Amino acid sequence: MLRGIRSSDYEVFSLMYLNFFKGLALVSVKYVQDVYVAEEIVQDVFIKIWEQPSGLDGVIHLKSYLYRAVVNNSLNHINRQKNLQVHHERLARESEHIDIQRTYEEQELKVLIYQEIDRLPSQCRKVFKMSRFEGLKYREIAVMLNISERTVENHVANALKVLRARFVENEEFSSEYTRYSKTLISALLLATCGAEILSH
Repeated sequence: MLRGIRSSDYEVFSLMYLNFFKGLALVSVKYVQDVYVAEEIVQDVFIKIWEQPSGLDGVIHLKSYLYRAVVNNSLNHINRQKNLQVHHERLARESEHIDIQRTYEEQELKVLIYQEIDRLPSQCRKVFKMSRFEGLKYREIAVMLNISERTVENHVANALKVLRARFVENEEFSSEYTRYSKTLISALLLATCGAEILSH
């Protein structure tokens, strides 16, 4: 059988496959605890033999060689799975740390945005909060404050301009944060102030 396999005799190879496949799969499954994985491991061993028959040079006992190859491949599979599990667990820990850090940054940036809103001139701040936090329309604000809608619009536009300059365009401020934070600042301004932050 060894001579036939070394000479790439397909009939001899098929005979080897039929004689040993089931027994080798049973050996592998004891290690990997999965029938389908065990069968794949055995098939890989046979494929390697068929593609590289020279690997049998020096082999005296074919059965012993096959069983040893299947056991080694099964152990390698187990080690790879363990390494993958360790890798996934490490990624999960790192991801959790990143999420916590980002949540902290987000809250910190929200505080900074609200502080900057509170620094706006009194009337401008009042109009802006009524528009963005209370959801009132310009017409409603104008009636409540006894001012024109145009004045309301100007106050909101000025507030947006100040906030954009402070958080989006200010290089000194942006340099204190990561690229993620700069993106987050823009997102928070959009969420807090509406899409007009980028258009005014």
